[in-house]
Amino acid sequence: MGKPFLHAHHRFKDGKDHCYWSIAEKVRTPHGDWVQRPILYLGEINDSQKAAWIKTIEVFDTDRQAFTQLALFAPQRQVPVHVAEAVQVRLSEFSLERPRQWGACWVACLLWQQLQLDAFWAERLAASREGTDWKTILQVLTIYRLLDPGSEWRLHRQWWASTSLDELLGLHLPVLDKDCLYRTLDRLLEHRDALFKHLQSRWQDLFGAKVDVLLYDLTSTYFESDPPFPEGDKRRFGYSRDKRSDCVQVIIALIVTPEGYPLAYEVLPGNTSDKTTLKTFLQKIETLYGKLNRVWVMDRGIPTEAALEEMRASDPPIQYLVGTPKGRLIKLERQLLELPWHSARPQVRVKLLPQDKELYVFIESQDRLQKERSIRLRKLRELIKRLKTLQQRKQKLARDQLLLALGQAKEQAGRVFDLLDIQCPEDAQADARTFTFGLRRSKYRLWRRREGRYLLRTNLTDTDPKLLWEYYLQLVEIEGAFKLLKDDLAVRPIYHHKESRIEAHIFVAFMAYCLSVTLRGHLRKLASGLTSRAVLEKFAAIQMVDAHFPTSDGRELVFRRYTQPEKDQKILLAQLGWELPEQAPPRITAQGRLEEPTQPMN
Repeated sequence: MGKPFLHAHHRFKDGKDHCYWSIAEKVRTPHGDWVQRPILYLGEINDSQKAAWIKTIEVFDTDRQAFTQLALFAPQRQVPVHVAEAVQVRLSEFSLERPRQWGACWVACLLWQQLQLDAFWAERLAASREGTDWKTILQVLTIYRLLDPGSEWRLHRQWWASTSLDELLGLHLPVLDKDCLYRTLDRLLEHRDALFKHLQSRWQDLFGAKVDVLLYDLTSTYFESDPPFPEGDKRRFGYSRDKRSDCVQVIIALIVTPEGYPLAYEVLPGNTSDKTTLKTFLQKIETLYGKLNRVWVMDRGIPTEAALEEMRASDPPIQYLVGTPKGRLIKLERQLLELPWHSARPQVRVKLLPQDKELYVFIESQDRLQKERSIRLRKLRELIKRLKTLQQRKQKLARDQLLLALGQAKEQAGRVFDLLDIQCPEDAQADARTFTFGLRRSKYRLWRRREGRYLLRTNLTDTDPKLLWEYYLQLVEIEGAFKLLKDDLAVRPIYHHKESRIEAHIFVAFMAYCLSVTLRGHLRKLASGLTSRAVLEKFAAIQMVDAHFPTSDGRELVFRRYTQPEKDQKILLAQLGWELPEQAPPRITAQGRLEEPTQPMN
């Protein structure tokens, strides 16, 4: 990559010479050729209708704090006496300063506007008497969580200066006060239910999202902190889905639509049992969205028999579709064997077993069977290979070392480890390489018989089994939501110590998730395989830089420009129907001092 240089483009039109200027660089192609790549487009500096070397442009004068018209002249040219406002520019002495991220920040701001969150928070987060704009700081926190999640301290010390959010939001501060970031979190939780209703309305307007099918599940997130905590604190020890039972945690319960649009969530104590949460959420959804016919889709372990009985007995009955634990499949296996198979769709067949006011649906999916079997075989082969490596070690292995290695293998293999019968030497002094292992054939045959087969339970007795299976498959959406929160949005580690700020931190992560699924809603209509993260990374390549041109009177003409989008970015913009904002007008300022106009870039 070569040094950036100023490049003139001449275009002859209607017998006149128009000269356009840009900043370019030389780059090498994969074939070894050198080509020019434009970085910044500065516009037409020359106006051939007046003269070949003069151009009148609108600039922002920081001394006058107003826009004015300036005529630009090369330093070797004499300024005509009839030109009142003019400046001589030293084009050869330009410099590029302060490169910063622009494209992904602009996309995030656009999604924020589409959800009308500015108007929502303007009614609830009024600016302080000192002028602190709480709603804009909340927008910064949310975009930070979406694009490059980390601590508030990192945002304050590093990330803010590396982005163009100051121009996009009109928040022209060299750094963000970290105390303002923390105090913003203290103002959020009371507006959570109102936000749920607002977002549901926006997704209905944007994507026609409905709330007739609800997916409900729970996850946990842990903390590297030690009790004791104040009375009633939600950080508690409990069943850890992250396999960190040594850490305190909180439970996050989430309700989403089949398309992944979240409708509500709740932060619960870390020792909350899954089966105690359903009744509360039934009431919450009824309060937020009214009492309508909805289908609740849940995995096994959430509803109890008492909860399902209450759902059937309510007026009107609350419809549900739940997975069943293995024990119930064993209990009904004999009755299911006597029933014939029915084709629900290609590669899927079902058996229907009515009981009381419910319907048991036993489903066999060839696609799921092949997927689960390939996963199991891969893990089993990896486990056997690892055990053989332990057996064939030339160095003598102590029994305690063997037990430690087997524990690590079990953690990596998961439930597949139970398919092997492993015999360890009982004598602590014996050579541990003599341990043996073999396949538990009866358990292996049981696994094969149940792969790709599911037993579902529902009170939708008249519903097409094909539709029931599609409902249940949609539970993958809520699993994807938890994965997004934990991985892409990095909901942990959580650096706060106050419980209210921990909940507010999760609240900000929830809002970032809402921006992500809004972008995915747009992409679903265009390219279902394209993820929100991939699009944000593509637009993150669009940078903003400042091009400084010294003038003969000791000032500087500053062009603030975002780099030109590449071909794939232009295609995305066209498909999404988005248009990049116009480049900001140049600014004329005292050298070394650049003040910002007050209006944000739209």
